[in-house]
Amino acid sequence: MWKNKNVWIILAGELVAGLGLWFGIIGNLEFLQQHVPSDFFKSLILFIGLLAGVLVGPFAGKVCDRYSKKIVLLYSGFLRMISVTFMLLALHFSSISWMLVFTVTFQISAAFYFPALQATIPLIVEEKELLTINGIHMNVSTISRIAGTALGGMLLALVSLRSLYIASFVAYVILFGVTFFLNVPNDEHTNESNQRPKMRFTEMIPLLKKYPLVKIALLLTLIPMLFLGGFNLIVMSISELQHDRAIKGLLYTTEGIAFMVGAFAVKQMTRNRDLRKLLYIFSFLIAVSQGSLYLAAMKIASLASFALFGFSVGCFFPITATIFQTNIPKEYHGRFFSLKNMLDRVLFQIVLLGTGFFLDVVGLEKMVVLFSGLSLLLLIYFFVRETGNSVSLQRNDSSAG
Repeated sequence: MWKNKNVWIILAGELVAGLGLWFGIIGNLEFLQQHVPSDFFKSLILFIGLLAGVLVGPFAGKVCDRYSKKIVLLYSGFLRMISVTFMLLALHFSSISWMLVFTVTFQISAAFYFPALQATIPLIVEEKELLTINGIHMNVSTISRIAGTALGGMLLALVSLRSLYIASFVAYVILFGVTFFLNVPNDEHTNESNQRPKMRFTEMIPLLKKYPLVKIALLLTLIPMLFLGGFNLIVMSISELQHDRAIKGLLYTTEGIAFMVGAFAVKQMTRNRDLRKLLYIFSFLIAVSQGSLYLAAMKIASLASFALFGFSVGCFFPITATIFQTNIPKEYHGRFFSLKNMLDRVLFQIVLLGTGFFLDVVGLEKMVVLFSGLSLLLLIYFFVRETGNSVSLQRNDSSAG
C-alpha cells in the first residue's frame, strides 16, 4: 500500500486541505464572535450553508457515479478556492451577507468533494487494506486539525483575520495542484456504468434493506452526530464558562490526539470481533463522554470528556467507513456516500440549531445531560430492535455471489 503513489497523494491532499479548513474554521468562529452575540444566530448562519449542501446532494451523488472521481475532485476543489474570496469580501465589508455566500459555496463544494473522495479510496487500494487506509486517512485528518487549530490560533494572535483566510486559500491551491497527479486506475467503471440502466437516487433507500450492517452503522452514526453537530459551539461555551480563551485549543488538541490513538488501535481491536457489537460499545462511550461534560466547569473534567469522545469516534468512524466501502457495490458508491453526506448534514443542521437554542435557554450543563440521555435512549432502542439479527462484516449473498 505504501508504494502506491495515489495513497500518498490522497493523504498529502488531506493534510493540506485540513490545514486550510481549520484555518477557515478558526477564522469563522472569531468572525462570528465579533459580529453575532447570540449562540442561536451563530448556529443559524452555519445552518444556511449546510442546507445548501443538502439540496445539491442528490445531483452530487449522480455526478460522482457518472463521471471520473478525479474530475469531480478537481472541480469541487476549484469551487472551494473561489468560496474563500467571498469570505475576504465579508471581512472587508464586515458583512454577514458575504459570509453567508461563503458558507453556501463552500458547503456546495464539499457536497461534491467528500462523496467523490470516499468513492475514490476503495478504487486505489485492495479491499483488505481498507480498514488500515481509513484509519490512517482519519488520523491525517486529525493531525491537520490539531496543527490547523494550533497554527490558526497562533496566527490569529499575530496577524489579521484576512491573513488567516489567505493562508487557507493557499492551502486549497496546493490541494488543487496535488489532485492533478492523482491516477485512479479503476475509474473506468464509471464509464461502463453509464451504459447500464440508471438507478434513481431515491432508490438508494430501499437498496439499503439488502445490507443490514450498513443500515445499523448508518443508524448508530446518529449518536456521535449529537456531539459533533454542536462541537464548535460547545467548545466556545466551555471557553466562556471557564473564562479561558486558551482552553479552546487544548480541547481541540486533546480530542484530536485521542482520536488518533483510537484510529491506530482500531485494527487490533476489530480482529475476530463482531463489528456490530463494537459499534454499540463505542456508541455507548460517546454518549457517556457527552454526559460527563456536566462537569465542564472543571478544566480536567472537560479535557477528560473530550479525550474519551475522541478515542471513541477514532474507533467508530474507521469501522463504519470500511463497512460502507465493502458492503455497498462500487457502482453505487457515489450515490451512497452522497446520501450519507446528506443525512449527516440534515442531522448536523438539526443538532446545530438545537445546540444553539439550548445553550441560550438552559445552558451547557443541562443541555449535555439531555443530549446524553437522548443518545442512550437511541442506543437502547437500536440494540433492542436489532439484537435478534446476526450481522457481520461478511458481504451479503447478493454481493458475495
